[in-house]
Amino acid sequence: MELFEIRNLSFCYPVREREALTDINLTIEQGEYITICGKSGSGKTTLLRHLKPPVTPKGKKSGQVLFEGTPVEALDLKTQAAHIGYVMQNPDNQIVTDKVWHELAFGLESLGYDTRTIRLKVAEMASYFGIQDWFYKNVNELSGGQKQLLNLASIMAMQPKVLICDEPTSQLDPIAASDFLQTIKKINLELGTTIIMTEHRLEGVLHASDRVVVMEAGKIIACGAPRLVGDMLKKENSDMAAALPAPMRIYYGVESSLESPLIVGEEKSSFGSSLAVGEGKRRFESPKTVEEEKSSFECPLTVREGRSWLERKLKCEGKALKKDRLDEPDLPEETGKPAIYAKELWYRYSKEGADVLKGASISVPKGSFYAIVGGNGTGKSTFLRAICGILKPYSGKIKIEGTPLDKYKKGELFQGHLAMLPQNPQSLFVKKTVREELLEMVHGSEAEQDVDAIAEKCLISHLLDKHPFDISGGEQQRTALAKVLLTKPSILLMDEPTKGMDNHFKQSLVSILRKLENLTILMVSHDIEFCAKYADIVSMFFDGGIITTNTARKFFSGNSFYTTSANRMSRHIFVNAVTEEDVITLCRENL
Repeated sequence: MELFEIRNLSFCYPVREREALTDINLTIEQGEYITICGKSGSGKTTLLRHLKPPVTPKGKKSGQVLFEGTPVEALDLKTQAAHIGYVMQNPDNQIVTDKVWHELAFGLESLGYDTRTIRLKVAEMASYFGIQDWFYKNVNELSGGQKQLLNLASIMAMQPKVLICDEPTSQLDPIAASDFLQTIKKINLELGTTIIMTEHRLEGVLHASDRVVVMEAGKIIACGAPRLVGDMLKKENSDMAAALPAPMRIYYGVESSLESPLIVGEEKSSFGSSLAVGEGKRRFESPKTVEEEKSSFECPLTVREGRSWLERKLKCEGKALKKDRLDEPDLPEETGKPAIYAKELWYRYSKEGADVLKGASISVPKGSFYAIVGGNGTGKSTFLRAICGILKPYSGKIKIEGTPLDKYKKGELFQGHLAMLPQNPQSLFVKKTVREELLEMVHGSEAEQDVDAIAEKCLISHLLDKHPFDISGGEQQRTALAKVLLTKPSILLMDEPTKGMDNHFKQSLVSILRKLENLTILMVSHDIEFCAKYADIVSMFFDGGIITTNTARKFFSGNSFYTTSANRMSRHIFVNAVTEEDVITLCRENL
């Protein structure tokens, strides 16, 4: 049964020349799990918002969106609220009450359910999602992962037919993100709820998807089963190939010298959808069984499949490995004054509250790329805000470039010394256009040239005349980065800088930062893959302080959960491979 049918949907935001969506045609069946991916600004969120009228943006629209055969705009408010659930990217934007139990009941109360029914449904959802232990807490006491889970439970209490998730794990740590995605899959399998999800990090969703939809510049360029979409992206040398899960990227990297595997005929998902490419369709024959599919198209989607593939690839002949590890230097000894030095920082948000920072200390060498990872709610962002003086610890010392923090005059610290990219880029926006935002940071006769140059570096030249709140989350992040870089800092603090960014721009981000000479970077991030690939030093933050520090390869090669898919896939064969490049290098040396 067709749940959604999108017919020739096109959409253009006000005062825009280019369409955000162009001739979108897509049918979604009841019970499907659909993942929509694409670069920042490709139209993913705009498409999702057209599926639920209360969040549909204003602008010029043509075409139709049908829900169970009825145009979505013709649905009554109760049907829209009860049957179409929507989980936003930022959990704080969706929570409307002050208590957990009230948030669970709010939607049911709005739909007019009686008290007995509300209590039953709330109790059921609290039990199903494991919310009992924090059922009576204030919402502002919850971590980011708990807030997102609360949003999900509040929606599922209304028993929707479809659950729409817009980058739901972007602010979650790796463990919380994994748990959240497992819950989404459980809802799909056990309750039959249709899932429509946008994601930049495809590691946790691609293998669970029935179909993958790839968008580019407001158009659907591919739609089909995950393996076939991955194969097409690789063959077409698409930028989106960099977003594929690590097992797939490793497979293609190792097999690149061989002829790429191809299925002749037509492959269909479990719902009979063939792979669409551009305006036409490239058709593939569907294998009769799962075993036939695996044998004819062995590209691994998951870590488990990747481990099996590596076993077959490297050990099928029983040969001993020529090389099972990569050279790794030790953590360098510090010489000279560190760029950032913090000693025994203690901080609490209120006199009666618990300490958030508990003796947190750090020493960041000049010119290094230093990353901090850890769970939601452990104090990482608080630590960054304390280092740059936004928060004042009640105990401890902080030095920036050898000078005590309190010795800097007002405003002096943020002029050529230190800059901070906050977790929420919107907190930096105060002007009506992106160009005005950037011009605010520079003065003099060359201000326009400086703005144009940084806009080109950050790939936002086409956004300069747009309102900063009318662009995508990833584009906002790039705009905020451009704004802070215009202060020409020697130290850059970044709080979740890759949130909402596609893999293509992550590579561009590193390229931008590497061109800035003598720049020291201290970054807090949940993006394990990014930290493993680009950071020099990595620390684990837990219970208000740093508990361990090492080089990226040594840090990630010793962990079970705070590590990369490439490491989990290869650790039974290779000792210290943590990125897909590491695994590909060692595979090639042993083949």
